[in-house]
Amino acid sequence: MSTFQELGLNDDLLHAITDLGFIKPSEVQEKAIPILLESETDLVALAQTGTGKTAAFGFPMLEKIDVNSRTTQGLILSPTRELCLQIANEMKQYGKYCKGLNVVAIYGGSSITDQAREVKRGAQIIVATPGRMKDMISRRMVDISKIQYSVLDEADEMLNMGFKEDITDILSHTPEEKNTWLFSATMPREVATIAKKFMNAPQEITVGNKNESTSNVSHEYYLVNARDRYQALKRLSDANPDIFSVVFCRTKRDTQKVAEQLIEDGYSAGALHGDLSQNQRDLVMKSFRNKQIQTLVATDVAARGIDVDDITHVINYQLPDEIETYTHRSGRTGRAGKTGVSMVIVSKSEVRKIKSIERIIKRQFEKKDIPDGSEICEVQLMSLANKIHNTEVNHEIDKHLSSINELFEDTDKDELIKKFFSVEFTRFYNYYQKSKNLNVSDDGGRGRDRDGGRDFGGKSNSTRYFINVGSKDSFDWMKLKDFLKEQLQLGRDDVFKVEVKDSFSFFNTENELKDKVLAFFTDFKHEGRFVNVEVSENRGGGRRNDRNRGRRRDDRKGGGRRDERRSDSRNRGDRRRSEGSSKPRHSDSGNSSTFKPRRSRR
Repeated sequence: MSTFQELGLNDDLLHAITDLGFIKPSEVQEKAIPILLESETDLVALAQTGTGKTAAFGFPMLEKIDVNSRTTQGLILSPTRELCLQIANEMKQYGKYCKGLNVVAIYGGSSITDQAREVKRGAQIIVATPGRMKDMISRRMVDISKIQYSVLDEADEMLNMGFKEDITDILSHTPEEKNTWLFSATMPREVATIAKKFMNAPQEITVGNKNESTSNVSHEYYLVNARDRYQALKRLSDANPDIFSVVFCRTKRDTQKVAEQLIEDGYSAGALHGDLSQNQRDLVMKSFRNKQIQTLVATDVAARGIDVDDITHVINYQLPDEIETYTHRSGRTGRAGKTGVSMVIVSKSEVRKIKSIERIIKRQFEKKDIPDGSEICEVQLMSLANKIHNTEVNHEIDKHLSSINELFEDTDKDELIKKFFSVEFTRFYNYYQKSKNLNVSDDGGRGRDRDGGRDFGGKSNSTRYFINVGSKDSFDWMKLKDFLKEQLQLGRDDVFKVEVKDSFSFFNTENELKDKVLAFFTDFKHEGRFVNVEVSENRGGGRRNDRNRGRRRDDRKGGGRRDERRSDSRNRGDRRRSEGSSKPRHSDSGNSSTFKPRRSRR
């Protein structure tokens, strides 16, 4: 089939399709729509983000419901507010010629009474986030006991976000004889469990292979010391002047920090994460869709509602904790038949994750170098030249030409061109002329730059400390790191290479913080107990002298030598994991942090 007419849709939907400019169905639409139109069946559809899944379930649902009835007949569950609103808006566009259709979005962050009022007016289709939907059901503000069709959209992401119990509770209020259509980009075990529990002999369709990335996206990785991660991000942005990108961070804190740094450095950037109010999120997304923001820094959860076809690059500032999440990230670009690039900034300790992702998405990554200053200057210069060459002349300038010509009457053509382009070029040149090479060699994992690429050998510029608290005190490496940062009022990357054992631990800071650390922990008590910190002779962790020191301290607490040996063995694997997942340290070595290399914001 090559046209929507051949899929069997009615005239009202075909009219809307023509208005929307859809020419031919995508693969998932071509496979799903005939099945859902021709039979009353459950369906599991696996397809990447951006392949047209909303239309794949939206058109059949609109075709089958009775718009003359005020009863709620269709329920669509989605993981985030943004995606909920996006689906509701698209359903309204698809059904704009279906007289009497009422599609209502139910989501947190907006008035629950207003949403209940909209439903009461007669909503044939409800699009909802699980949390708000469960709340409204418990308050008896909505009745889904007669729905005929339920859709779990982005099912894998809903389960990743912890909505399994909510989904189970919501579906328990629906009739058993309904049809359930499950759409997902990946098929982890949890999604398969949901399908088995709530679906009856579902038909299955797969676009591409399970968990496979779309062929429209190329995948690249850049190997740097973790302390240079932010500098690498800036260079990748500068090396692609027309970039329109989403930058992914793991945490809300990192997302906000990276966005603020980019803004301070003159980039048109914005942050999107869960701590923003709904109004703030709406403003950020509006600015991004209008391309007033060129770089959107986002968490994985917040980015689920991003549906912008023109995104050129996805930049993984940090790799996600779950490998499958990378599939969702890369799916933000290369949409609607366009091509895109997914870039990953990694340190040596993370290179092994690239191999794991390659196996999952069945695509090869290309290792590339962070461009140096001269390359960036050349790219920026030629980008400016092309923009000027292609700019339409504003003839309002004509009346000022005589004054301009008079000013440059003694300047020849080549000199004038040099002066004109130097206005922009000189800024980049001055910034990058002494910039260092950010690339590091891949030695196959030997000599990894654990915890941010810092050298913990004899020439280290960091100090390693012994502290007499450990897992017996309810600390793991992350809790201890947060505890130290909070007590010492340090930045997120000022404490690194944290190792937690049974009764004692190790951590590092830069040398310049040594006096502050030692002074703070003089006569310091935590929960009624003295906490002692000393400089450790152990540069890399766990050598005999420090184990003995910990053993002596543990003996004073009533601990034993046998416990320590067992702890040392048990925590060796934890130490490697903690080092591999340590957070990067932002720095601007050799460069001015006040430089604003971007052009005026678009």
